[in-house]
Amino acid sequence: MVPTPPPPTAALRRNIPHAIMIAVPYQGHINPFVSLALKLASRGIAVTFVHLDHIHRRLLESHSASVDDPDIFAEARRLSPELNIRYTTISDGFPLEYNRDQNGPTYFKYLVEEFPAVVDKFVGKLIADDMADSDSRFIHFLVADTMCAWPAAIAGKYNLVNVSFWTQPALVFSLCYHWDIMKQKGHVPNDNTTELEINYLPGIKTISSRDLMSIIHEREGILVETLTIVFDKVKKADFILQNTVQELESETLTALSKYQPNYAIGPVNFSQGLPTAAVSKSIWSESDLCNHWLDSKSRGSVLYVSFGSVVQIPKQELDEIAYGLLLSGVNFLWVVRAGTSSGDGDVLPEGYEEKIRDSDRGLLVPWCNQIKVLESPAVGGFLTHCGWNSAVESIWCGVPMICRPVMLDQPTNRKLVVDDWGVGLNLYDGGGSSPLVDRERIADKIRELMSSDKVRDAASRVKETVRNAMKIEGSSEKNFDQFLRDLKVRIQSSH
Repeated sequence: MVPTPPPPTAALRRNIPHAIMIAVPYQGHINPFVSLALKLASRGIAVTFVHLDHIHRRLLESHSASVDDPDIFAEARRLSPELNIRYTTISDGFPLEYNRDQNGPTYFKYLVEEFPAVVDKFVGKLIADDMADSDSRFIHFLVADTMCAWPAAIAGKYNLVNVSFWTQPALVFSLCYHWDIMKQKGHVPNDNTTELEINYLPGIKTISSRDLMSIIHEREGILVETLTIVFDKVKKADFILQNTVQELESETLTALSKYQPNYAIGPVNFSQGLPTAAVSKSIWSESDLCNHWLDSKSRGSVLYVSFGSVVQIPKQELDEIAYGLLLSGVNFLWVVRAGTSSGDGDVLPEGYEEKIRDSDRGLLVPWCNQIKVLESPAVGGFLTHCGWNSAVESIWCGVPMICRPVMLDQPTNRKLVVDDWGVGLNLYDGGGSSPLVDRERIADKIRELMSSDKVRDAASRVKETVRNAMKIEGSSEKNFDQFLRDLKVRIQSSH
C-alpha cells in the first residue's frame, strides 16, 4: 500500500460526505472513474481513491515516473488545492509479476469470487480508523463500478449509501438490467443464425438480436455468471450514475428512472475545469510521434485506427485491413498494440512497415494519447472497435467513425453510433464481422467515410449536443447537481 497524502485539517474533515472508490483494473474503466473522482472532489466531496498495486505500477511505468511515487493525484491537487482526494493502493492478492492479461479468465474469476473479501477488509479498516480519530468524522459512502460484484454486500454490512457508476451507454445497462425478461421469452441466449426482433423492453425501441452484447448470447462462463450477479445486486443500489447524455438516450433513461434514481452525467471524462490531464490514467506508454506527424498532414486527411486496449482481431482480417488502408489512398495513423492479433506471430504482414515508411502516408505506433489525436484538425475519421470510451471521445471531437465491433458492449455501441445517431458507418455489411473480409471493400469503406458530408454533418450535430450537455446549464451538469443534492439528503438520513 502506498502512503496516503497528509490528511485535511480537522475543520475540513468533520461531517463531510466521503466517497470510497476502488477502481476496476481495466483501462476502459479507469479513465471515467478517475474523472468522476475529480468531479466529486471539485464539488466538496472528500474522496479516497484506491488502485490495485499492479495498476499503480503500470501507470507510473507508462509515464516514466518513479515507482516509488506515492500519489497520482499530487499534481492535480497542486493545480487545484481545494480537491480533497486521498490516494492509496491495495494488493489484489497476486504478486506484481503475475501476468493478469495472459490469465484473463482466471484473474477475472478471482476478482468476482475472492477479491470482495479484500475490499471488505480495506473498507472496514478505513471506517474503524476514522472512528478512532476524534478529529475525523467523515460520512462514508461507496462509489463503485457497476461491474463489481461486492458493493451491495459491503454497503449493507457497513450501512453505506451505495452509488453505482455505469461506464457504458444506458442502452447496454438496460439490456443487462432486463436480461431476465429476454431469457423468459427464450430470446437469449440465442444460438440461431436467424436474427430476432426484440420489441418489448421498457424504454428500448425494437432492437435486433445481432445488436445485443456478445456476452448475452453465452450460456456459461465467468462473464455470464458475473453479469447475472452484478445486475441482480445493482437493483439494490441507492443511485446509478450513467456515463451518457440525456438527449442521446432519453427514452431509455426515463424508463430506468422508474426503478431507481438514474442520472446521465456523461461524458464525465470531459467535465470542465478539472485537472484531468494532471492524473496518470493510461496503463500503456504513449508515443510522442503522433502530433508532429499529424501537423504535417492536411485538414481531415487522416484516418485514425485503433482497436482499443483489450480486443483481438483475427490475423487474416488484420492483414486485409492493413492492405485496405494502403489501397484507400488515405493517410492513416494506426495504433498497433501488441496482442491486437488473435493469431500467432507478428500483428502486421511481413514487410508492411517498410511499405509504410516508403509511402509516408502512414504512421504506426504502439499506443498514443487518443484525445490529442482525435482533436487534431488533420484527423477526419476513426476506424474503431466501438468501445464506449473510444466512441464518446470520437463524438466529443466530431470525428466520424467506421465501426468494427468485436465483443462485449461493442455491437450495441455500434447500433447507437451507426443506426441511431448516424455518426458512423459499418466496416462490413450487417455491422459485425464479415465472412468475406476483402481489402478492396475495406478501402472503399474508408474512402466513403472520408468523403461523406452526411456522416460528417451528423457528427457535428451530435458533437454540439454532447458539448452542450457538459456546459454549466447543460443536462449532464444539472443532473450531477441533482445527484449531489439527493445524495446528501440520503446520507444524512442514513446517519
